[in-house]
Amino acid sequence: MNNTGKIGNKIFRSGATAAAVTILVTLAAVATFLIVRAWPAISDSSVRIRTVGSAEELNIWQFTGPQIFGTVLAAVLAMLLAVPLSIGIALFISHYAPKHLAQPLGYMVDLLAAIPSVIYGLWGAMWLIPRLVPFYEFLSKYFGWIPLFAGPVSTTGRVIFSASLILAVMILPIVTAVAREVFLQTPKAHEEAALALGATRWEVVKMAVLPFGRSGIISAAMLGLGRALGETMAVVMVLSVGSSYSFNILQAGRHSTIAANIALQFPEATGTYTSALIATGLALFAITMIVNMLARWIIARRAEFSGAN
Repeated sequence: MNNTGKIGNKIFRSGATAAAVTILVTLAAVATFLIVRAWPAISDSSVRIRTVGSAEELNIWQFTGPQIFGTVLAAVLAMLLAVPLSIGIALFISHYAPKHLAQPLGYMVDLLAAIPSVIYGLWGAMWLIPRLVPFYEFLSKYFGWIPLFAGPVSTTGRVIFSASLILAVMILPIVTAVAREVFLQTPKAHEEAALALGATRWEVVKMAVLPFGRSGIISAAMLGLGRALGETMAVVMVLSVGSSYSFNILQAGRHSTIAANIALQFPEATGTYTSALIATGLALFAITMIVNMLARWIIARRAEFSGAN
């Protein structure tokens, strides 16, 4: 190798190392900022915070707990709605749709991912949710014995289930796009071997495509979950906020999310109250880190599948 090649390798290695270090430094800086700014509220047990829509003053743990619950509940509901549908769309585009249809559909999915969240919020608040209220009433009337669908149903539809539906629509293109690219990378030899054994198209998908793409599906789902956990404006626009631990997803004024609560209260917050809001941001940061670490662990356990290596 000549000197020019050696110099190029050193420059590339240095640049890659610097990029990796920058990520670690940025992550550490964010964590340090959150801990330092949140510490006054966390360390002082006498701090009391008033929640939106209530005159009751709570300590930091009582203030943060319901928001963590609402954040996780909204994200989980969104994932349950979006991930199966996303996988189905990705499989259709990659293995079922004719080529003249698959490419435009792929472009449409990618374009959906680029729509700003405030647009989704406006669409949900002004068009989708008013049309869902009769459906919510139907669910409560016939399935109200299930705690999730217990009434009274909000007449405005501004409930946690509406927020979850909007979040599901928002994360659907992300999960679909990643899963589609993973499915397209399935080795042709695996698919042809299954076909040679007399497998149907669905059996090929079940035996070759899905096992190969399992790690990619998990990664796609975690990307979607990350956006669902941190989404702000769309949730603020469609949710009537509250502060309780409730599984009644059709009732208004029951739930809030960390990001939505910060967006609503931070502009007018001062002093210790600002620290309390930053403490909830620290909780969201920790949840996101835990989710991503869990995803990496699951993917690492699946790495032994030979077709994915």
